[in-house]
Amino acid sequence: MKNFGKKKQLLIKYVEDLEEEKVLELAKEILNDGAPPMDLLVLMNEGMNRVGKLYEKKDYFIADLIMAGIIFKQVLELEKMTAHFKGKQKEKIGKVVLGTVKGDIHDIGKDIFRGMLEANGFEVVDLGVDVPKEVFVKKTLEHKPDIVGLSGVLTSTADEMKAVVDALIEAGLRDQVRIIVGANYLTQEAGSYIGVDSIANEASGGIKVCKEWMNTNEQR
Repeated sequence: MKNFGKKKQLLIKYVEDLEEEKVLELAKEILNDGAPPMDLLVLMNEGMNRVGKLYEKKDYFIADLIMAGIIFKQVLELEKMTAHFKGKQKEKIGKVVLGTVKGDIHDIGKDIFRGMLEANGFEVVDLGVDVPKEVFVKKTLEHKPDIVGLSGVLTSTADEMKAVVDALIEAGLRDQVRIIVGANYLTQEAGSYIGVDSIANEASGGIKVCKEWMNTNEQR
């Protein structure tokens, strides 16, 4: 593919710099050059990771995160992206109940993860933000998902994530689902404290884990 290496780095940089029009123009060009839509998603995710790091360093603010999320969604809605993923989604590979836990109203990370889940053939039940543990339990009972995803940006959300897991245990549902939590600050030790099956510091890693779980066809 002509100059693909240069275009890849340029796209990542445009996302990092929140250059909306340039991102969309180059994304279309990369797709027209024959790049697989999943490859484009990987590039977008790398750019989003850089935006997240700038936010952590306080170089970017909430408004910048929101803008990055809007750009990401616009790329997902490009004609060649939707055509590809709609064709792939006729038979879902799994179901995920997803939400940002109580006490946190940030939805950018959750929305990006949702977009990538759906692009990879998952059915997603999005509970929104500031979701109490009782709602996670209720919706898990109602929808019988394979995976429950908990999102949070604030460091204080670890305790609320643990509360959700404890509530699922109390309801007798913990052994019926895999649980993945997503936040930049989480460590493996935090994951053990919360009691989850996996943590994801960025979306593509979380997607890989979810797909591996479905490929094993194991029921907990």
